[in-house]
Amino acid sequence: METAEIRRRWLAYFESRDHHVVPSAPLIYDDPNLLFVNAGMVPMKPYMLGQQTPPWPRATSVQKCVRTGDIEEVGKTSRHGTFFQMNGNFSFGDYFKQRAIELAWGLVTTPQSEGGYGLDPERIWPTVFQDDDEAFAIWRDQIGIPEQRITRRDRNDNYWHMGVPGPGGPCSELFYDRGPEYGAEGGPAVDEDRYMEFWNLVFMQDDLSAVRSKADFDIAGPLPTRNIDTGMGLERMATLLQGVDNLYEIDEVFPVLDRAAELTGKQYGAHSQHDAAHSHPDDVHLRVVADHVRSSLMLIGDGVTPGNEGRGYVLRRMLRRAVRAMRLLGYTEPALPQLLPVSMERMKASYPELETDFARISQIAYGEEEAFRRTLVQGTQILDTAVTKAKQTAASTGSTTARLPGERAFALHDTYGFPIDLTLEMAAEQGVEVDEQGFRRLMTEQRERAKADAKAKKSGHAGTEVWRELRELGATDWLAYQGLSTEATVRGLVVDGQRVEELAPGQTGQLVLDRTTFYAESGGQIADSGVITGPRGDLTVQDVQRPVKGLVVHTVIAGEQGVQVGDAVEAKVDPEWRVSACQAHSGTHVVHAALRQVLGPSALQSGSYNKPGYLRLDFAWNSALSAATRSEIEEVANLAVRQDLPVSAQFMTLPEAREWGALALFGETYDEQVRVVEIGGPWSRELCGGTHVQHSSQIGALTLTGESSVGSGVRRVEAFVGMDALRYLAKERALVAELSSMVKVAPGELPERVSDLLQRVKDAEREITKLRQQQVLAQTADLAQNAKDVHGVRLVAHDAGEIGGDDVRSLVLKLREDLGDGAPAVVAVTGTGGGRPVVVVATNSGARDQGVRAGDLVKVAASALGGGGGGKPDLAQGGGQDPTKVGAALREIEQALAAR
Repeated sequence: METAEIRRRWLAYFESRDHHVVPSAPLIYDDPNLLFVNAGMVPMKPYMLGQQTPPWPRATSVQKCVRTGDIEEVGKTSRHGTFFQMNGNFSFGDYFKQRAIELAWGLVTTPQSEGGYGLDPERIWPTVFQDDDEAFAIWRDQIGIPEQRITRRDRNDNYWHMGVPGPGGPCSELFYDRGPEYGAEGGPAVDEDRYMEFWNLVFMQDDLSAVRSKADFDIAGPLPTRNIDTGMGLERMATLLQGVDNLYEIDEVFPVLDRAAELTGKQYGAHSQHDAAHSHPDDVHLRVVADHVRSSLMLIGDGVTPGNEGRGYVLRRMLRRAVRAMRLLGYTEPALPQLLPVSMERMKASYPELETDFARISQIAYGEEEAFRRTLVQGTQILDTAVTKAKQTAASTGSTTARLPGERAFALHDTYGFPIDLTLEMAAEQGVEVDEQGFRRLMTEQRERAKADAKAKKSGHAGTEVWRELRELGATDWLAYQGLSTEATVRGLVVDGQRVEELAPGQTGQLVLDRTTFYAESGGQIADSGVITGPRGDLTVQDVQRPVKGLVVHTVIAGEQGVQVGDAVEAKVDPEWRVSACQAHSGTHVVHAALRQVLGPSALQSGSYNKPGYLRLDFAWNSALSAATRSEIEEVANLAVRQDLPVSAQFMTLPEAREWGALALFGETYDEQVRVVEIGGPWSRELCGGTHVQHSSQIGALTLTGESSVGSGVRRVEAFVGMDALRYLAKERALVAELSSMVKVAPGELPERVSDLLQRVKDAEREITKLRQQQVLAQTADLAQNAKDVHGVRLVAHDAGEIGGDDVRSLVLKLREDLGDGAPAVVAVTGTGGGRPVVVVATNSGARDQGVRAGDLVKVAASALGGGGGGKPDLAQGGGQDPTKVGAALREIEQALAAR
């Protein structure tokens, strides 16, 4: 049975038993504690914790999940994977233990011909919590499982909680006996390879008052409402129903592995033993490829783009690990174009949006691979030099362990984009340790410096508990779409994460009203500005956020007489701010539609930011836009503004919005009821909660000001709108007038005049270069005559000063020619062009006959300069970062010759 069919049967089974089918939430979820959704129950947490009232008593889902805690272990065994799917059924105060057990048993044992999974009932082994006599009795008396197949286990195995005070409860897990070929007999307590867990039923019945560890906690009493949270691993069930050994061999994963094996000429499993702990390196690499390609496909599909921090770094790391695994298997061509389509074909049955959006997904993935291939070439050379230096240092000090300094690993990451995990792997392959602790310390220092200038003014810096307490007083009546002002009552005040009864004059804090017209920052639009006027004076609103769902929080500075809880106030948004913000947000939608009209449907938005008068938009695209393309996009956008297109918003269900063709912003999570904003009907139709103009003409002027790359396969356009656009154009006009006056031509003749001046400058630079080369080459006779003897090799080591690499190379070649091919000779010259040092080394045939190679010497010198280099035995070139080290670089070459 294919995985997609297992998924379909799950949802159909529970839907037919009065469960509401909840679509999978995106992997990017609105939870500050999670990078990704890592369990099927994550979207249900607000209902489990009592933060929100569930809209249905029963629900079911198949939730996409990613766990990255043991990413280094992926491939080393057949158990570890990053992306997986968790089938869940949930009861919120409805059915409990007996019905949950009956539902699970019914689905897994019903014959496949009748819509079930058809597992052999005699091979299913339930486990229960050691004190849960009720669950034990249900399995024995109601289901009919013999006592010897029901295992009692302790808190470590069969009790669930979230690691914090709150709900918890005993579990009952289902294991399936895969047969004696997989291990010893005796049940899951004896061998969990033979007895594979595939379903966990959590009976949430206890209110935990303290949690000290997995097994050490206090139970305050029963929960007021008992809930059911179950999870069945979809990949685990596919492993069982498809009769394969592990998740890498199921129908959604193995085709990628098989294609990778075909491309590399490897045979998966040819060397492996049954014990997965002894996997052959080739099998490990193939599993890494299969897992990471599928995981990357799903992450990009949900809006993650490669980056250097957070979610983006996880994606970048997986993509690069997959590419590097293919290289280690001997495949040096671009690999993702061969593998990603295979994964999409297997996953589209469950997630058809992957096929619809594949142009964008593949563009991002292929762009990241190409960038990594460039990084590999440059970074590997620099790493090799650093590794050589580390080995030399270890040898000179008599140490048995070569160690790469944390500073060098940090420079590889920060300057060259070489990821630390790759540095660790490649250094280990050459027997060199890396000061990872030193690297982490430098990374932390860099992050702290970056954060120092932007201390959180966001209200979210307070702990979530205080916001939950305020949310329990009632949801904020949010009226941002209805007007700019409203009467309200101060419901709560918070300072430094603690609730207070008043703000003193001039004090900054967070304020919660029972209703507000202020827009809270979301969807790329920053918060409104304005004032809150009360009986004690005005409060200036600095920021507005939603720390928990349903609660709007204003960061304010209190006026001369402060403010108290219970005060009657008036919330007043700055009308000019709101108008400009509406112009910018509607302008963002117009630019997005213009991009898609000019570039095609794959130019989908992947992020945005807008504030009054300004917008920026990130979109999937691999190459820079030409000036002509930018002009065309700007013209299409301004034509839409001129046409005075109607702008409207309406609410509908998420499936209705998708059927209607509305575009969703990647990375956002949406309720079942969503707001769709239209500009000109289907021309621009997007899911959006922002504020907008009523007609496109109200956007005013729109001018693109910049276009750049912000990551692999992602470009960014920036624009001004309204009065800010007119001011920008006025500055441009003034600049053109000033330049025209300076070169004494009419504005229309300016390009030709500037081109002529640039040509004159180039001609002059060529003449200067020619004269400088002649001057440089005139030194060769004196330098050759003063060559130094180093163990029978004539050495010319010279710092040529402020000259670039081409001039240094010319000087080195002329010096080698002057020294001739008789006696062994080496020429090493450094120069500094544009503030960056360069070193070139050449050897004659006599020196090479004695084993002296230019490439080896240049690596030693470049390492002293803080860089790397390489080349052939007769001629090599390198560079670095520190021009003050050129003398040290030349001395390193002399010492290397002397040490032969």
